[in-house]
Amino acid sequence: MTAKAKNNDGILQVSIQDDMTIYTAQALKETLLSYCHHGTQELQLDLSAVAEIDSAGLQLLLLLKSEAQQRGFILRLLRHSEAVIEVLELLKLGMYFGDPIVIPANWKKS
Repeated sequence: MTAKAKNNDGILQVSIQDDMTIYTAQALKETLLSYCHHGTQELQLDLSAVAEIDSAGLQLLLLLKSEAQQRGFILRLLRHSEAVIEVLELLKLGMYFGDPIVIPANWKKS
């Protein structure tokens, strides 16, 4: 599991550099929950490098949304990959997270 973080005055930008599957979910969960602490005003997740996401990865996103609501910070999902868009659209969860989903012009939906 690889995630790169950058803190900018309470706004934590995290770029997930791996798949969000059952094989990486536990390590990713521990890493991402460590960023949900006092002082974090906003957690931004860059999902552009996520080539695969399964139910474990989706559960992790739902957990982070719940943590954000309970702890009073903003969770933003940014630069959704095609895999993430497909899962969110399939389950109609785009509005739940509330972030704009931009579909690239070169996206080859099958």
